Amino acid sequence: MNDDCGEQVRVILSGYKRERRWLIPILEEAQRKLGYVPEEAVRLIAEHVHLSESEVFGVVTFYAFFRTTPTGKKQVMVCRGTACHVRGGRRVLQAIQRELGIKEGETAADLSYSLETVACIGACALAPNMTINDEVHGRLTPQKALEILRADKEEAV
Repeated sequence: MNDDCGEQVRVILSGYKRERRWLIPILEEAQRKLGYVPEEAVRLIAEHVHLSESEVFGVVTFYAFFRTTPTGKKQVMVCRGTACHVRGGRRVLQAIQRELGIKEGETAADLSYSLETVACIGACALAPNMTINDEVHGRLTPQKALEILRADKEEAV
């Protein structure tokens, strides 16, 4: 972790008492600021809340929300729920994987995109669907998903 990152964690910690009960809020804030929870952040946080590094790491790896590796600037989540599956969600996912050059659970080398699947986005009436960051895109076909991704890439340039 670079010095700037360590300093960011120290600033976060300065806003919390040195108590175990603040572990989850500290981890959430660290991930919001850093994009993930790096190993050095785990060390600093563990020291602050009087826990072992392995206890803090256990919490980080228990909750699916926390990440231990950098994620892409854009988070693409494809729904694998029943409605999405029945309406062609698998083909949509395959098209997205080909377009981004990554598989589910991976992040592009340039950190532009991360790709995840989720059990349900909560927009079953729009199945199949995906989100890019928090924006929901529904009634997808593989071609429509590609058009959305390509437009998103152009927007980023």
